[in-house]
Amino acid sequence: MTTIYTNGRFYTFDQNQPTVEAVVVRNGRIIDLGSHSDMLLQWGRADAAVKDLGGSMVTPGLIDSHLHLSSIATKMMTMDLGSITTKDQLLQAIKEKADETPVNGWIQGRGWDENRFTEGGMPTIEELDRVAPHWPVILTRVCGHVDMVNSKALEIAGYSPEMEIPSGGTVVLDPQTKRPTGMLLETAAEIIERHIPEPTYRQYKDSLREAIRYAIRTGLTGVHTEDLRTFGGIDQTWQLYDELLNQEQERLRCNLLIYYPHIQRVRELGMYAGYGNETLQIGAVKVFADGSFGGRTALLSAPYTDDAGNVGSEIHDNARLYEIFREARAANMPIAVHTIGDLALDNVLDTLDRFPAVALRDRMIHTSLLRPDQLARLKRPTMIADIQPRFVVGDFPWVADRIGQDRADQAYIWKTMLEAGIMCAGGSDAPVEPLEPLLGIHAAVTRRAPKDTHAGYNPGQNLTIEEALRIFTYGGALATNEETVKGTLSRGKFADMTVYSQDLMKVEADGILNTKIERTIIGGEVCYENGGNKNLVEI
Repeated sequence: MTTIYTNGRFYTFDQNQPTVEAVVVRNGRIIDLGSHSDMLLQWGRADAAVKDLGGSMVTPGLIDSHLHLSSIATKMMTMDLGSITTKDQLLQAIKEKADETPVNGWIQGRGWDENRFTEGGMPTIEELDRVAPHWPVILTRVCGHVDMVNSKALEIAGYSPEMEIPSGGTVVLDPQTKRPTGMLLETAAEIIERHIPEPTYRQYKDSLREAIRYAIRTGLTGVHTEDLRTFGGIDQTWQLYDELLNQEQERLRCNLLIYYPHIQRVRELGMYAGYGNETLQIGAVKVFADGSFGGRTALLSAPYTDDAGNVGSEIHDNARLYEIFREARAANMPIAVHTIGDLALDNVLDTLDRFPAVALRDRMIHTSLLRPDQLARLKRPTMIADIQPRFVVGDFPWVADRIGQDRADQAYIWKTMLEAGIMCAGGSDAPVEPLEPLLGIHAAVTRRAPKDTHAGYNPGQNLTIEEALRIFTYGGALATNEETVKGTLSRGKFADMTVYSQDLMKVEADGILNTKIERTIIGGEVCYENGGNKNLVEI
């Protein structure tokens, strides 16, 4: 069947036809596009469905290049701590959760950020013990790189000073007593997590279904997601997505990043980067090179300004990075490396230079702090930077105290990156930052929080609205080498489109915040429609 979507303001991001009034779809792909009159004349036969978009703005479908759908799903089953702003609020929330949880049942939460606390500071392990003496507690910071636990959790984990901590992890000790403070950095949380009872398969599937539907409601037509650590490996992760996307037709296009310890299992299953179909695919090998600014674990080439002598955490030394990259390349797979600090990026690029490129692009995830000399090294046809514009909202202004103003001016320099010819893809890292791509686009354009009114942090790095939309559309396609089938509205490409309540190209920057997603169209089918808007008009 042929469907004609018409009476829209289509921004195609295809230089051959930058704007059109109508798009013609058949079998999930765009077969023609142009003016309303021409498309009706060419394709308006009796068996064609003509759908009037009422003058709405349309872009290629939004793509989130880096998030964790599994963590969004499991967050739905745990405490959401994102709105906590004082220590007392946090302790009260834990106490209330304990009151409704069976003794020895786990209390889990995610999203706390001490930089948002207006009073009280961080709770001590003794305070956690007081509000939840009989329940193991583990609360993950918003960045995902720091965890707060109580004594019950450490007891269940069998913690002792002699315990071997996973590489790159730290159990923070009180400098006087040498006892745990309750803070675990990076991979140290694994000593706790291995003791948390697994949700059932049904619980995982139901919550993942809701996360997928949530993503579609935000206007996303595709995501690149890293989930093997949460869902217990490739076998169960693939099964969950295959059932939801291919069998139950939940529609969202998903590219699965492969956490590096699972490379061998992927090969045993006959999988590889690009394996799958147009809805579900295997992606790059995910590796962590360092941590976060928030936890002072991002690896820097000079010490933190507010913590002399500390340059952050090296998750893997260069010898280990080489072995991981070698295994990925033996599987003919690209890599996707978490690099926040400038030294982490040096280490990754130096190691990567020892291997030939593969067919699909390598991905530098975050690239938060860049020195000028690193820009040229990122400009490669075989590499793309996965950037998360909302990080500027989460990290400023406190990051300037942490790393110093000079380095803060070199953080999240997206305009410079684009002008240097570096390919960039836009993502959220949700649930670290909000999933809604319009919030990421607003952050890219304004470099400030929605409530702020200043010109933005380092405003010379502000993107135009078109640049921001491009990294969340065409950039997402570049990251998986799918620019021939998605990322622009062009003949032969997937009919993936996001429809907005107003024309973003014609509003002030803060007007982005007042914009609603009217419809999400994937493969030519309307997968979400805002109930507050009129339905598509059949002509």
